[in-house]
Amino acid sequence: HRPRMLTPLLPRLGPASTSPLRAGPVTLAAPELLLLADGGGALSSTADELAGSLFGASLFPWLAMLYWLKHPTVGAPPGVTFGLTFLLAFVFGSIPAAIGAGALFGVSLADADWLHGSAESLLAITNCVVVFGFRDAIDVEEKGVRAPAADEASLRAAATALGSLSALSAVAVFASGGASVHTPWLGGIGNAPAGLWPAEPSNALSMPTWVIHTSSLVEWLVAMGLAWRYADAVAQPRWRGVTWGMLPLHTSGIVACTYHLFYNAPAIAWCVTLQAAMTCVGNTTLALACLRLALASGWTWQAGADEAAA
Repeated sequence: HRPRMLTPLLPRLGPASTSPLRAGPVTLAAPELLLLADGGGALSSTADELAGSLFGASLFPWLAMLYWLKHPTVGAPPGVTFGLTFLLAFVFGSIPAAIGAGALFGVSLADADWLHGSAESLLAITNCVVVFGFRDAIDVEEKGVRAPAADEASLRAAATALGSLSALSAVAVFASGGASVHTPWLGGIGNAPAGLWPAEPSNALSMPTWVIHTSSLVEWLVAMGLAWRYADAVAQPRWRGVTWGMLPLHTSGIVACTYHLFYNAPAIAWCVTLQAAMTCVGNTTLALACLRLALASGWTWQAGADEAAA
């Protein structure tokens, strides 16, 4: 497997491992669905190639979105802009994790749980920051309660500290000398005891990694709702467009979880391409929503050209 290009909002899934069965964490999929794992090598390879191109292309609209959202004319909540910028830590932090999974074990990041979980936790941190950013901004507009500058600094410091701990959680496994391809993230805390649940393939996600995946989905959904509320709070309907722009990215996350639910089976490798496509579409719709917001706030194409030439 070649290293995976990773971009917002979720990491590339990659083809499945063909590892033996093990007793593992509680999931919703039945073991007999492992029949899906037979064959599909060519399809998986094609999906892998297509996804790589789509994920790579999706980074450009994300950077454009950040430019328009962070422009002074927009006046976006600082917690929101910081959170969406912090997502780049997830993107570029996931790249070495994916390279490590391929170089050390010859698998995709999705099949190396201890690397997968630590990388995904950066996404959960990002989404939490965005939620808190919108919440604080709404409190300012609706209740006149302004968060002190120290609170904003604390939010940034907390995100940075948690991001560092996420990285250390993977470094600690590697430094222990006992890392294997399917070592569970955070020791698999919360996994069902062996024998309590039917056997799963060894690349099944651990409970901590499932928690991170599902919490990221919920956090992003909450952020979408808060963006809609913020539109009413500041009397700027273009913020509702931001909510709609975020929707395809939520779909991308659902596709990722569906793929993991079926143990990254090659027979459904089209999920890899679909997730990449929805990421690219979502980054583009979010960028367009922020462009509309910037234009409604006074930004002009001439101003953008002048800034680029400066």
